[in-house]
Amino acid sequence: MKQIYTKTGDDGMTSLREGVRVEKDDLRIETNGQIDMLNSLIGLVAEGNDLLTDIQRELMTIMSHVATPDGKQNPRQLHCDELTARMEQAIDASKTPKGFVLPRGMIHVARAQCRTTERRLWTLSRQHSIDPSILKMINRLSDYLFALAIEKE
Repeated sequence: MKQIYTKTGDDGMTSLREGVRVEKDDLRIETNGQIDMLNSLIGLVAEGNDLLTDIQRELMTIMSHVATPDGKQNPRQLHCDELTARMEQAIDASKTPKGFVLPRGMIHVARAQCRTTERRLWTLSRQHSIDPSILKMINRLSDYLFALAIEKE
């Protein structure tokens, strides 16, 4: 990266992959903003958790796929199925809550953001092609974050 600012977004436009210009409130940009927020929140709780770190890296790849214009190929390979399987193993090994769980702490904030991200991805999938493995992984991620939050209590 040569510089942090480009001044190309000063008019309310931004770029998808391959330079395709869209408005800053384009649904793909909004969805990537939600994924970015989720990734940032996971970063607050990921220390020492290799699976969460791998998920963070995958979220960056997912953002790349979301920003790929329709009809174009994204060269970055998704690993959503592998990560979903790893999360399912961790969830299956976690304890089951007894009754309702009051949300406390940053893991619950990340879980709530994950649900918002999932809703945006489903909305986006009605207008643009989204790999189904992404939708499944994000759904499982909120479950995994819930399981992590329960383990901390």
